[in-house]
Amino acid sequence: MLLLALLAVVPVHARAEPLDRTARTAIITAFAPEWASLLPLVEDQRRTDVNGVAIVTGRIAGRPVVLMESGVSMVNAAMNTQLLIDRFRVKRIVFSGIAGGADPALNIGDVSVPERWAQNFEVVMARETPGGHALPPHAYTSGLPPFGMMYPRGIRIGTVRYRDFAADPALLATARAIAPGIALVRCTTADDPAVCLAHGPKIVVGGTGVSSPAFVDNAAYREYLHAAYGARVIDMESAAVAQTAFANAIPFIAFRSLSDLAGGDAGENAMRVFMALAADNSAAVVKAFVAALPD
Repeated sequence: MLLLALLAVVPVHARAEPLDRTARTAIITAFAPEWASLLPLVEDQRRTDVNGVAIVTGRIAGRPVVLMESGVSMVNAAMNTQLLIDRFRVKRIVFSGIAGGADPALNIGDVSVPERWAQNFEVVMARETPGGHALPPHAYTSGLPPFGMMYPRGIRIGTVRYRDFAADPALLATARAIAPGIALVRCTTADDPAVCLAHGPKIVVGGTGVSSPAFVDNAAYREYLHAAYGARVIDMESAAVAQTAFANAIPFIAFRSLSDLAGGDAGENAMRVFMALAADNSAAVVKAFVAALPD
């Protein structure tokens, strides 16, 4: 009887009620500059704030969308992507934002659309010994080369381990189809006079992106990520969103425009100079991408 009485006063949290029943393309950004580039593209806006997270429903190019600013880094990105899935009817997930470049073939302003996303801080940090680094006996590693003491290990979901999570093939095909017709900007508009890139930015579909809770501004680690993972871009959210989308069987794709070279810049990190330009280029590609989606 005492047990039943105690159970009676324990609060039961029901599943969150849906806030909208229209099937929509979810477009996620991490922080304010990315949000500012996308929000003006949304028509018929209706804003909701859930747990402090800004969410806007509306249309882009006539297609129903739900736009969310997830917050920076992996936990925010995963937690709020799941919130969006739980509270809205999400058909597909698109991430739009800036990133650091890892591939020497890419330049600031370019938009990368990776085929897969890995989590580069999912590692075993090996013990220092007189003979070098020693892994614990039970350690699982993914087979990728280490960076010093850091040995990549991949992600375990249930009993299966994953080195990375794939973007949806059909969404990648749409991205490839629209890429030739999009003009990207090469000059900033935030400053007077504007700062212009020496090259015309391009869209590159394919390859790998990596994400972690760390902002990378280190040339040696940038080179390692490109060599070990085949990384083209480095960010702090996309792989977490890719895993959440995978766990919910929802198609996913990410568009990331380079704001800096993650430590490969000739001078100091260029993010503050070019983040608005990069966010605008990513948003321009997302707008054309959404317009090309099937009804």
